[in-house]
Amino acid sequence: MAFARAFVPFPPSSSSRPSLLFLTISHLSVPFQSIRNLTVSASSSALNSSASMEMEAPKTHRWRPMCLYYTQGRCIKMDDATHLEKFNHNYSADLKVNATCLNRLRPQDLDYLLVLDLEGKVEILEFPVLMIDAKTMEFIDAFHRIWHDTAIPFKDVLQEFEVWMTNHHLWEKDQGGSLHRAAFVTCGNWDLKTMIPKQCKISKIKMPLYFMEWINLKDIYLNFYKRTATGMMTMMRQLEIPVWGSHHLGIDDAKNIARVLQHMLADGVVLQITARRSTASPDEVNFFFGNRIR
Repeated sequence: MAFARAFVPFPPSSSSRPSLLFLTISHLSVPFQSIRNLTVSASSSALNSSASMEMEAPKTHRWRPMCLYYTQGRCIKMDDATHLEKFNHNYSADLKVNATCLNRLRPQDLDYLLVLDLEGKVEILEFPVLMIDAKTMEFIDAFHRIWHDTAIPFKDVLQEFEVWMTNHHLWEKDQGGSLHRAAFVTCGNWDLKTMIPKQCKISKIKMPLYFMEWINLKDIYLNFYKRTATGMMTMMRQLEIPVWGSHHLGIDDAKNIARVLQHMLADGVVLQITARRSTASPDEVNFFFGNRIR
């Protein structure tokens, strides 16, 4: 059995250990390393103008790691000043929007953007989604499930995610199962082209229809700025956005991708669906941009 080295804010509160998502976690306390490397058994002019835009939080903002219990609604130390000082309990603190940038926003065909960045190699170990308002760039809400002592089976993760989407009026099962005026935004095609179908097969469940299409930010970036960026780190470097958090910790990567997305929206990008799975042949994916990152 392979073991992950995980950094958690404090010991679990429950005496009974819930079922783990896909991995047994040893009680270690080093920062997250690259999850995608784990092997387990059970992630122009517009460019010139963007340099003057400050999408990051005010300079007084001090980055802190997210409390991973809080992100899953299980933090029991909200009255502990030391814990609150050490760990962040506010998603929007890292996703502040500069109001002076709003005048460059262009109309979008979507109301909400769901930034998704899965982690895991053989099976999904982390499932973070950040909901961004496409009209204002504002952070709305987040959904996050991870593999440590709070983990649950993938089919249960999807059930909870569907409740979360329903509460935000993003999805209704009895309305065909597709997203309503919303789309997933990923940094690459791997998350929804490869990993979700693979996990659904492992979990022996039918792949939900809301995973049938997505926006690959790499392709949007390439066609908007006319400049290649093969990953999140390259985009952030080219746009002069400081990197916060641990690379390949899904919740941190999702926030950094969301910051790139906010930056691009403020530069006037118009988002489009870049890939859609064929309903007749689900293993076949249609890509809509001739000029894309392969």
